[in-house]
Amino acid sequence: MKCPYCNSENFKTLETRDSPDNTTRRRKECINCSKRFTTYEYIETIELMVRKKDDKLERFDVNKIIRGLQKASEKRSITMAQINEIAGQIRQDLMMKGTEEVSSQEIGDLVMKYLKKVDRIVYIRFASVYKKFEDPDDFGRLLMEVEKH
Repeated sequence: MKCPYCNSENFKTLETRDSPDNTTRRRKECINCSKRFTTYEYIETIELMVRKKDDKLERFDVNKIIRGLQKASEKRSITMAQINEIAGQIRQDLMMKGTEEVSSQEIGDLVMKYLKKVDRIVYIRFASVYKKFEDPDDFGRLLMEVEKH
């Protein structure tokens, strides 16, 4: 592992915490540049594959979920801790299914499920991309659905 700021391999672990989702969070400090960063460690039990809409298979990458959540939550009060927690929970839900393959739609639906509980604006932003909104009426229908719940 390397420091994300200066690429150094010299750092020290300041704090370690275990999460309920079997993830270990480590707070680290680079010895060279003194910047701090967080790493997450988890047990990988199976190689989870994702079946895309075009029927191709690719490895599951929790960082794709995190990047999507970050884009949807720009300029909102959702924190990186919340984003990481959602991504970790989605990963755990998928692993608990016990299958080696999931559809990209299952992942998107799980993201929507968790976002709805955290921030409705982020939920709507994510939904507009995930569901490929092409018309303002699509937003109206989603807003009415959100208001019902």
